Amino acid sequence: MGRPGVAGKPGVAGRPGVSGNGAPGHSAPSTGAPGRAGTGRPRPGGAPSGPQRPNPQRPAGPPGPPRPPAVLRLGNPARRLRAALVVMAIVLSLFAGRLVQLQGFDSKVLQAKAAQQRVQPETLPARRGSITDAGGHDLAVTVEAREVYVDPKDVDPAKRDLVATTLARELNKPKEEIAAALAKTEQRYIPLARDVEPPRAKRIMGFELKGVGVKETYRRLYPGNSLAGGLLGFVGVDGRGLEGLESAYDDILAGKDGKQSIELGANRQRIPMTRSQREAPVPGRDVRLTIDRDIQWAAEESLARQVRQTGARSGSVIVMDVRTGQILAMANAPQANLNSWQSAPAEDRANRAASEIFEPGSTNKVITAAAAMEAGVVDPDTAFRVPDHIQCADRQLRDSHPHAPELLTFTGILAESSNVGTIMVADKISSQRLYDMFRSFGFGARSGAGIPGEQAGLLPQWQTWSGSQRCTIAYGQGISVTALQMAGVYQTIANGGVRVTPSIVAGTTDAHGAFVPSPAAKGTRVISETTARRIALMLEAAVGHEGTGEEASIEGYRVAGKTGTAMRYDEKCAGYCGYTATFVGFTPADQPRLMALAVIQDPKKGHYGGAIAAPVFKDVMTFALKSRKIPPTGTKAPEMLLRPAE
Repeated sequence: MGRPGVAGKPGVAGRPGVSGNGAPGHSAPSTGAPGRAGTGRPRPGGAPSGPQRPNPQRPAGPPGPPRPPAVLRLGNPARRLRAALVVMAIVLSLFAGRLVQLQGFDSKVLQAKAAQQRVQPETLPARRGSITDAGGHDLAVTVEAREVYVDPKDVDPAKRDLVATTLARELNKPKEEIAAALAKTEQRYIPLARDVEPPRAKRIMGFELKGVGVKETYRRLYPGNSLAGGLLGFVGVDGRGLEGLESAYDDILAGKDGKQSIELGANRQRIPMTRSQREAPVPGRDVRLTIDRDIQWAAEESLARQVRQTGARSGSVIVMDVRTGQILAMANAPQANLNSWQSAPAEDRANRAASEIFEPGSTNKVITAAAAMEAGVVDPDTAFRVPDHIQCADRQLRDSHPHAPELLTFTGILAESSNVGTIMVADKISSQRLYDMFRSFGFGARSGAGIPGEQAGLLPQWQTWSGSQRCTIAYGQGISVTALQMAGVYQTIANGGVRVTPSIVAGTTDAHGAFVPSPAAKGTRVISETTARRIALMLEAAVGHEGTGEEASIEGYRVAGKTGTAMRYDEKCAGYCGYTATFVGFTPADQPRLMALAVIQDPKKGHYGGAIAAPVFKDVMTFALKSRKIPPTGTKAPEMLLRPAE
């Protein structure tokens, strides 16, 4: 039914006291809509109006009751359920497909990646073998060490400064360098220092710095610092030999590194009860040298002192056992400290005794003497009238000092080291015979000692010799040799004419640590024993009071030897600059046991071999004789004729 009190609507009562237009006490005529009260208002002047807009003002009176809320009509629930099921089916099918892919098709690949992330391969370094002298004293030894590393990702960012400060102090490194390593958070392993002593590494780990760890390793140590430095060489940061015997015998010394694989968790700690694989390292074998540590030390001391006192550029000394060819000392000066070899110039790390070539000068005259005596054209007493100069092709060659023509025996020529006299002797033999004698003594080829860096020297073919070169080669200019080659010449003469291949390695140890000696050196006859003995007597005269090598004489011992003074070719000045001073000899001269050679390169205070190199020979040989307990023979040298009667 209609609402009471509302006019104009059929069956609906109008509001009490309110007319159809809402004005109290008035009624409005209908506008024509049946059953609905008119809302129009008459225009002024009585003209009727059309339909009027409702009055926007709310009619006075109490508000009516609230309208009922709008009703939301819901869709079909069955259709919504079907749509939800379809969506769920699609999502589940995607999950199922991914699971099939991961567990079926890609399972092995993912397992391998997971294992790769968990399994940490690690190299187990092998202990490098030792290098010892002939008596078993360590010259190069391997000791335990630690490698300190960081895992930047595992370091607490708030403590990076503390970690950098602590490690910089303990490792003696710049803090900036440590901080830069810690900033590389994308890396998990950065070595900071190798060759750290175990006590220091233990102290570092005592700080309990997260992300800092140590790894067991080894370091190479040279107890003698620079002792035999040029001969021994050194190893790199990876423990492999880089130069010298360390490089040449690396396969024997290095051993074989082992391997280990363990499974690590997210915190980089080993997962207990997981599988691990381990291949034990094989330690390296030892190498024993023929070097005598004490003689080596004496040679280096005397040589270094003379190089300093004469302002020389460098020097070398070799001491050899005459009978066996074993090298007892091979010294160089200046020489690098092997425990800090990186700071030394490259030339100080070289073994000059085997690698540096030079013109031998008058020490070479014994080869000319041997060739002439083997040819039978001269003997020690053959006399020559020797001027102080001689014309040789287009050059005039002279003795070291001017003198009037003098009558000298061949012994006198050698003792006084006359260049002109030696040329006169060489004129009695062919160039080919002289060349062949050079080759027989080992010139122009490596010695066969197996010493790293050894050079073959320079010996031109005899067919290429110029007129003047044939003369200069006879007294040691125009060819180049190493100290080792020249030492071999005098070892041959001292050994009765038999050349023994020099040796530096006495032997090695086998896999069980037993010593295995090197094969005995091969001996080759170069000249007859008679010629060798005659030359030895002539060389004794050279060390006598009338010879050039008097400074090499040793009280109580018979010494045979020869001085050498040669102009020195230098690539820096592209010509001859300075001199090479040499002395080489052996003792006891009548029963030779030891030979020694001293070479001083480019001395600034003097340059003659008798004054510069002979004193070094004397110091080293005197020490070696005492060290080896070699007594004097007790015999006296026979008188040798230097100047025959007119």
